[in-house]
Amino acid sequence: MHTQVAIIGAGPAGLLLGHLLKAEGIDCVVIERQTPDYVLSRIRAGVLEQITVGLMERLGLDARLKAEGLVEQGFNFADGERLIRIDVEKFTGKTVWVYGQTEITKDLMDAAPERGLEVIYGAEDVALHDVESDAPSVTFRRDGREERLTARFIAGCDGFHGPSRKAIPASVGREYERVYPFGWLGILADVPPCHDELIYANHECGFALASMRSKTRSRYYIDVPLTEKIEDWSDDRLWDELAVRLGPEAAANITRGPAIEKSIAPLRSYVFEPMRHGSLLLCGDAAHIVPPTGAKGLNLAASDVHYAAEALCGYFKHADHDAVAGYSAKALARVWKCERFSWSLTKLMHRFPDDGPFERAMQVAELDYIASSDAAQASIAENYVGLPV
Repeated sequence: MHTQVAIIGAGPAGLLLGHLLKAEGIDCVVIERQTPDYVLSRIRAGVLEQITVGLMERLGLDARLKAEGLVEQGFNFADGERLIRIDVEKFTGKTVWVYGQTEITKDLMDAAPERGLEVIYGAEDVALHDVESDAPSVTFRRDGREERLTARFIAGCDGFHGPSRKAIPASVGREYERVYPFGWLGILADVPPCHDELIYANHECGFALASMRSKTRSRYYIDVPLTEKIEDWSDDRLWDELAVRLGPEAAANITRGPAIEKSIAPLRSYVFEPMRHGSLLLCGDAAHIVPPTGAKGLNLAASDVHYAAEALCGYFKHADHDAVAGYSAKALARVWKCERFSWSLTKLMHRFPDDGPFERAMQVAELDYIASSDAAQASIAENYVGLPV
């Protein structure tokens, strides 16, 4: 098989890139290790920036998002009994949308057949070859036989554990990483949210987040030590802890219900440079991870895809080789700014094990400053709604 762009990974990044390229008449094939049902079972982000919504609008795949998604004009920090509201729309003129990453993936997946986007599911033993040449290829096993897909470019949208990043020699790549000493214990339940906007809480017992996927489905998190086991957290124990950490105002409006999904996710900040090597471009989690505190994971993947589609269209439609050459630098400039914002919110809203009275006093001072400063709130709002691409 041959195509112009081989895309590895059929999560939202890979599917979004595939649709953007097909819309421009560029041939591409998406290769995915898992089944469609498995891909859709992954519970991920739910807050969409303008860049992500804008790409769905551009593709004409935003109908369900606009019908079922929730528009959010702001969000809140909680510190003890105080709620500090950040009016995102007031400071930026923009809003964010609450719409699950799974729903974005489903919209992109459902539209693939009618738009001629070929997606190969169940591809095992995926391997990249000759990425430093102008004729790279991808091999994989399907239904027990080995197949090879040749291409002009490969786009690695296969997540942190996929093979794409590993195809870049260690002598070329550089990794930056911060592993956090806690994870997020999350619960998804079919209950109405306790608040109509997100609440990030810094409490003496630890961090908590009240979020939602719809008016009838809620997503809550608390931070826990990495040694914690999910089986030790009954639904009742988790609801009790959320009520304490979120504070009395939010707790009074919590509706409890059985968990649809419950899991513990470790937190890390990670960046791999460069995001392009030869004929290989990395997008999304294949190149970087952010702690979920800033709601940047999916949105950062979307901005990568925007830059990658722009570069590949420039190459194939206008013979612009410089566009591909400049992809990594352009994408990384935004990646590092989003990493900074996610890292700073994580430091602000979590009690780290090694922190003492000084660190806590700095958190209090920072939250007091945010509560009293339009300039501070404007900066947070600008980053939260999404920096320009």
